[in-house]
Amino acid sequence: MDKLRAMHVFVRIVDANSFSRAAETLDLPRAALSATIKKLETYLGAQLLQRTTRTLSLTPEGERYYNECATILEAVEAAEAPFLGQSAAQLQGRLRVGLPGSLGRKIVLPHIHSFRERYPDLDLIISLTDRLVDLTQEGIDCTVRVGTLPDSSFIARRLGTMRFLLAAAPGYVARRGMPAHVGDLASHEGIMHFSGRTGRAFDWELETAEGVVKVAVGGGLAVNDADANLGCALQGLGLAQLARYQARPYLASGELVEVLPGVTPTAMPVSLLYARGRMASPRLQAFAQWLGEVFSREPDVGPDPDGIEQRS
Repeated sequence: MDKLRAMHVFVRIVDANSFSRAAETLDLPRAALSATIKKLETYLGAQLLQRTTRTLSLTPEGERYYNECATILEAVEAAEAPFLGQSAAQLQGRLRVGLPGSLGRKIVLPHIHSFRERYPDLDLIISLTDRLVDLTQEGIDCTVRVGTLPDSSFIARRLGTMRFLLAAAPGYVARRGMPAHVGDLASHEGIMHFSGRTGRAFDWELETAEGVVKVAVGGGLAVNDADANLGCALQGLGLAQLARYQARPYLASGELVEVLPGVTPTAMPVSLLYARGRMASPRLQAFAQWLGEVFSREPDVGPDPDGIEQRS
């Protein structure tokens, strides 16, 4: 058995999340892929994939083996590239990227033409979602995350810092008044942003002259999407904690007004998350460098002096 070829087939199946799609990209019969995986599992003495007629998923052993295979294959690719005369502009293959919905639409996608011009032969597959994607199970090479990351085996590269403010529509302020102090927030309607993973609404963490204060704002409306949060604020449904990049054009037009400008919601780190060893991939290196350039030009999410890799 050609172990390197078997690894390549296994990784391609996982990345495509389908034997059929992987067979198409490899230009091989589906039966050949099934036979390769069967031989590989027999050789390793472990089941790597759980297969039904409708679903395909990794076993714990398969997830561990996938991470190791991806590291090995991308190290091979990186080692071969200089000898094959592959320049940055000649990068080929696919790169699957996850982006938070609003951040992706407002910060990243407006500049995506420059990435395509720089790497015309690299296929970029972008998934926009505020859901916490499973990089391994969903075949995502890297994803952008906002907030403190839990401990995991993945690596995080800091891209910048997202800054926030409190805002409301003029109609809401005319109806309910403008808060003068943090203590006034308790008597106001708040549009709450809740976690799609836990279903729990996030408290507002505010930095004041007296220190950091957590505020549980009342209100009968909660959303789990940043753009929906902004839309509700524009309708005058309550106070909202918004990313500055979201609110900036509406503050300029007068459709929103800043609330308690001397009080700053705690900023959140923005990171690029990827599997251990994946940064050896020239494709991922190219995207990470380009993404860092995009963030460095955005005053509301960067620049950040701590653009270093760290275990998440």
